[in-house]
Amino acid sequence: MTLVVLTVVLIALLIAVLAIYLFTIGLLLNRIADNLDDCLGNVKTIAKQAETIIPGVEHINRTGGVVAGALPLLYGGAERIATKLSAPVPSSSPVNGHTSVPVTGRRRSRLMDTVGFQGGRQH
Repeated sequence: MTLVVLTVVLIALLIAVLAIYLFTIGLLLNRIADNLDDCLGNVKTIAKQAETIIPGVEHINRTGGVVAGALPLLYGGAERIATKLSAPVPSSSPVNGHTSVPVTGRRRSRLMDTVGFQGGRQH
């Protein structure tokens, strides 16, 4: 008889613990649902406010693409102009024991590689 009573008490205790656990989970899920609802409202507000600036952003992105595409050409032109304007240094006679070109050679710009311009260079 005591074994039956003890079993019923343990089952009732287990059910009570499960009920408390499920109640706690329900509260947490309700809080998460409220937070998601607030987030949805914020996203809708931001989307409504962003509608007025989207055409301007698209224009800025187009202009930025044009500028980024022109940078390698401008950089190459500036490099050629700088080469023409710089005084030629004889390669056979170093000045004060130093040459104007580093031992490792001229530095190769990677600017054109970043924008996808290959301009005659072979990789």
